[in-house]
Amino acid sequence: MLAIVTVPLIALASASSPSDIAAGARHPLFVPALWLSARTTVASLAVIVAAGTPLAWWLARASGRGTRSVELLVDLPVVIPPAVMGIALLQTFGPQGLLGPAMGSLGINLPFTTTAVVAAQVVVSAPFYIQGAAAAFRRVDGDLLIVARTLGQSPAGAFFRIAVPLALPGMVAGAALSWARALGEFGATLFFAGNFPGSTQTMPLAIYTALESDTRVAVALALVLAAASVLLLIPLRTLPSLLSRRVDRPSRSPHARSPAK
Repeated sequence: MLAIVTVPLIALASASSPSDIAAGARHPLFVPALWLSARTTVASLAVIVAAGTPLAWWLARASGRGTRSVELLVDLPVVIPPAVMGIALLQTFGPQGLLGPAMGSLGINLPFTTTAVVAAQVVVSAPFYIQGAAAAFRRVDGDLLIVARTLGQSPAGAFFRIAVPLALPGMVAGAALSWARALGEFGATLFFAGNFPGSTQTMPLAIYTALESDTRVAVALALVLAAASVLLLIPLRTLPSLLSRRVDRPSRSPHARSPAK
């Protein structure tokens, strides 16, 4: 199994020379696609964290059949093919879609725009953050929140000063997975936003376009995307554990008294 994962990556790395990679970096598709991927994935992650954190907190604290139904809905984009999600978005926000005519009357045109790229990334990658954050929130001791409330903290204060710091390692790990999924998004973006250089062509779409004309450029672009993913994997593996140690570290205050014997 390890060979199945590593051998294709080794083959990809050995398929390009430094000159090929340099030529790929100079290709007119490279810089616009890289910059667009960076902008849209950061924007989509901001939307996911802002909207997904309250939902994750609710999923962690609520119970019952309604909660399970919401969790099922959250997980749907994971099991539904991205191309299907792209068509679903188009049928919702397209000119002839469910909400398209109403949005068009207000002068809002979402499909085949940069905003559509962000929307597609949000839909397919949000479950990774929401479920990761919800799992982290479930590990927060509810008694600590009760104590914080009795000491005068508001519900929001207890959430931000107690729950979020304790759940931060899991939240960071979920955000990293969500960002990685958005960076590699292809199908939903292609169907809902199109493949227009400079406005909707992200790195995966640029690789697809380059593959039709110049394999060397496609391989070079793929190596850049793979390198970005590897660079993401390192903090993904190390940062949550570092944050966990910081949260779990006991107080070393010189004024702390040892328990009486």
